Amino acid sequence: MSYGTALALQEAIYQRLTADSTLAGLVGGAIYDAVPPGLTNVTYVALGPEDVRDAADMSGQGALHEVTVSIVSDSAGFATAKEVAGAVSDALLDAPLTLTRGVLVALNFYRARARRVQDADMRRIDLRFRARVEDS
Repeated sequence: MSYGTALALQEAIYQRLTADSTLAGLVGGAIYDAVPPGLTNVTYVALGPEDVRDAADMSGQGALHEVTVSIVSDSAGFATAKEVAGAVSDALLDAPLTLTRGVLVALNFYRARARRVQDADMRRIDLRFRARVEDS
C-alpha cells in the first residue's frame, strides 16, 4: 500500500471543485479544505474525512481512498444543499484529475448522507467518493 498519493488526490479534488463554474455560481468561493472559524449565514463545500485501504497488486502500489465532501447550508429545507451536492457530484464523477504524484484510475460516487444539524438550523450532506489511485 502507499499513502503517498493522498495529498496529491486531495489537491486535485480541491482544484477541480474550485475551477467548476456551476459550483462557483452556487457557492462562490466558499469551497474549503479547512472551514474558517465563525462562518455563518452561508452555504459552503468542505473537504472532509478520508479512509484509505490497500489496493496494491502485482503491477504496483495503490490505494482505495474513500473521500468525503460535505455541503453545509443554512437555507431552509434541503433544496439548496441538494443542488450544491449535485454540482459537486457532477464535477467529480469520472473527472480527469491530474495528480502531482500517482495516477487516478477511477473516481466514483459511493454514497451520501443528508441530515439536519441538530444544534443549528443547518442542513448537511456528506458525499462519499471512492478513488482508486496507483502510486508511480
